[in-house]
Amino acid sequence: MKKNNGHLLAEKPWLPFGILILASVTCALLLIAVGRTLSSSAPLLCSLNAAYASSEAAAISADYATTPTQLLAIFHYATSRQIPQQSPMEIRVAFDILKELAPCNLLVFGLGHDSLMWAALNARGTTLFLEEDPAWLHATLRSAPVLRAHFVAYRTRLSQADELRSYYKFDPHCLPPNIRLKGNNQCKLALSELPEEVYEKDWDIIMIDGPKGFYPEAPGRMGPIFSAAVMAQRRKNWGVTHVFLHDVERKVEREYAAEFLCRKYLVRSVGRLWHFAIPPAPNVTEATAAYNSTFC
Repeated sequence: MKKNNGHLLAEKPWLPFGILILASVTCALLLIAVGRTLSSSAPLLCSLNAAYASSEAAAISADYATTPTQLLAIFHYATSRQIPQQSPMEIRVAFDILKELAPCNLLVFGLGHDSLMWAALNARGTTLFLEEDPAWLHATLRSAPVLRAHFVAYRTRLSQADELRSYYKFDPHCLPPNIRLKGNNQCKLALSELPEEVYEKDWDIIMIDGPKGFYPEAPGRMGPIFSAAVMAQRRKNWGVTHVFLHDVERKVEREYAAEFLCRKYLVRSVGRLWHFAIPPAPNVTEATAAYNSTFC
């Protein structure tokens, strides 16, 4: 048996990771369901009305029935050789926040082999992906049509990163407190032509794992980092915006994160992933506007 198991792992080195993803998705669903079921169980225990208890149990059961997205994710990671770009420890950082907040609003820059996992962990929330490669977008949606994703055309190039980071400080269209994203074509760092839904929602979690940023002609992640900071500062609902930035071993990601996401909001660093918890900006009056013209 040991020989057979070793032979299986040698042939399928992806199998342990697939099992880990499968277990993570399953555990998340169970933990959320059990926690919320227990918290809502007091009325059931105190009620003598059998009909009420029965309908309440049915509602709970319907609430936590497995969704098509979750079923597809379980099947995919149990049978595929494709594994997420992030390491298990990096995935766990965002997983812990999703376990607390789901269902929530989750915005992801970049489609990848982990997209089904994020969508499944937030199956009853809103999960939206933004992708710059139309061929990869269409291929991904063919294999996983349950995902919600949009094409995004970026106006920047990685080779412009240093120039853009210096220039924005002298452009009032790029500065708080009254900065906006939608239609802001004057500020090159602002993602000004995203789907309307992106501007309308408060995003509880923003994952930045795209677009490409490893060669000079690539779009780079300057725009998503800058725009995530603006979204977090302009949040209307209570609570912080959790921003996860991947590939922080690269110079541009590190420098733009320090400039716009702010080291004072960095709450965790694991591997190549940084986790920021950014509060909304305070209300600014004309008298205090001059003192609130920076991100950090």
